[in-house]
Amino acid sequence: MNLVNIFVKAIFIENMIFAYFLGMCSYLAVSKTVKTAVGLGAAVIFVLGVTVPVNYLLENYVLKEGALAWLGPQFAEVDLSFLSFIMFIAVVAAIVQLVEMVVEKFAPALYGALGIFLPLIAVNCSILGGALFMQERQYSNIAEATSFALGSGVGWFLAIAAIAAIREKIRYSHVPAPLKGLGITFIITGLMGIAFMSFMGIKI
Repeated sequence: MNLVNIFVKAIFIENMIFAYFLGMCSYLAVSKTVKTAVGLGAAVIFVLGVTVPVNYLLENYVLKEGALAWLGPQFAEVDLSFLSFIMFIAVVAAIVQLVEMVVEKFAPALYGALGIFLPLIAVNCSILGGALFMQERQYSNIAEATSFALGSGVGWFLAIAAIAAIREKIRYSHVPAPLKGLGITFIITGLMGIAFMSFMGIKI
């Protein structure tokens, strides 16, 4: 039950876009069509679902103070936590490179549509944010960390798919000229963020 709680909270209450505004650059740039938004959203789910558990293992068995105790008592005092940032980023970059190669091989049209924003997942704030939230919240096991990662990815996916669907529709709406493009998108994002705030009243 705790895993479900973490998963649902990560989607609705602690949504990466609407609660923390992480990953806004990709969210705004790739949400012009639903097809590209869904492709990028799926890639973010995969990258978060792989990198957060890997970084959890790295944090708890290599980096944290005393994490190397399994190598022997002489390593019990070793603290490599100062390497957290660079190691987390290295893991994210490696997984993103793998995703880029797979998408280019099996979905070249989507690869072309996503353009520069696919490799830029490596510097997407929501991906590193997932690893840092995992570190801060000190999840008790890898299942909890994975549940949080998948929930965060699904929440980001829902956010970008929803704004893409709205942006496709408002092309045919009478939007005032000064607000066309990013202006109206920012306003809609703010309204969606307020809507998602209503989930904070739910006790899980």
